[in-house]
Amino acid sequence: MPADATATAALPEPAALSEPAALPEPAALPRAFARLPRAVWAVPPLAVLGVLFLYPLALVVRESLAPGAYASVLASEAFRDALATTVLLALGATAGCLVLGFVLALILAFVPFPGSRAVARFVDVFLSFPSFLVTLALLFLYGTVGIANGLWTDATGDPTGPFRFLTTPWGVLLAEITYFTPFVMRPLLAAFAQLDTAQLEAASSLGARPARIVRRVILPEALPALAAGGGLVLVLSLNEFGIVLFTGAKGVTTLPTLIYGKAILESDYTAACVVAVVNVALSVGLYSLYRVVSRRAGAHR
Repeated sequence: MPADATATAALPEPAALSEPAALPEPAALPRAFARLPRAVWAVPPLAVLGVLFLYPLALVVRESLAPGAYASVLASEAFRDALATTVLLALGATAGCLVLGFVLALILAFVPFPGSRAVARFVDVFLSFPSFLVTLALLFLYGTVGIANGLWTDATGDPTGPFRFLTTPWGVLLAEITYFTPFVMRPLLAAFAQLDTAQLEAASSLGARPARIVRRVILPEALPALAAGGGLVLVLSLNEFGIVLFTGAKGVTTLPTLIYGKAILESDYTAACVVAVVNVALSVGLYSLYRVVSRRAGAHR
C-alpha cells in the first residue's frame, strides 16, 4: 500500500476530531423552565418594582404621615389654590383638546387635501415630542421678546408689545391644548378609519347636510374614542410640570409646581410629600377611570 494511502487511513474520521457538545432540543429549555415554581418568576419584576417605585413611594408616604402634616397642608390657602388651579387647568385643557382634536380629526379623515397623509403621520411623531419643546415654540412666537411682539414694536415704535398672555393661566392653557390635542386625535383617527362609509353615503343620499351627518352618524361612533382620549389628556395635564415651568407663569401654581417649591425652594419635605400623596391619589383615580373608559371603547370597536 502506498505510504500516503496508509497515512490517510490512519487519520480519524472528521466527526471524531472534535465532537461538539449536544445542544438541547428547542423544547428542552421551556420544559426546564416550566419545572420551576411560578412564584420564582415573579421575584425579578417584583424586586425591580419594589426598589425603583414601591420603596421610594413608601418613603414619601411615611414622611407625609408626620403628626399634623396633613391637617396643616390641606388647610393652607396655598394648597387649596394649587388644587383648584390644577383641576381647572386640567378640565379646560381636556375640553379644548376634545373640541380641537375632533375638528382636526374630522378634516384629516373626511376632507382629503394634498398632504393630509403626511399631516396624519406627523400627529404620530408629535406624540413623542417633549412638552417643553412646544412651550419654547410658543415663547418664540408670543413671548415678551418673541416674534409677534417684535413685529408690533417695529411697526408702532412702542417699547413693549401687547402679547403677554403666556405668563398667565391662559398661556398655560394654550400650551397644554397645543401639546395634548394629538393625544385625542390619534384614537379618533383610528376610530374614523373603522367607520363604515356606507352609512355616510346613505345619509348623504337621503339629503342630510354635513352638520347633521357629523352629529347623527359620526359623533356617536366617535364617543368611545373621545372618552378615552379625553381621559388620557385629563390624567396627563393633571401632572404636567414642564409647561407651567417653561411658560414662566409665576402666578400659576399647580400641585406639581407646589411640590417642587416645597421640596427644592423651601426644603419643607414633609409638606411636599403630603402634596405628592394627594397628587398621586388623584392621578391613580383618574387613571383607573381612564382604563375603564378605554376598555369600553375597545369593546365597542
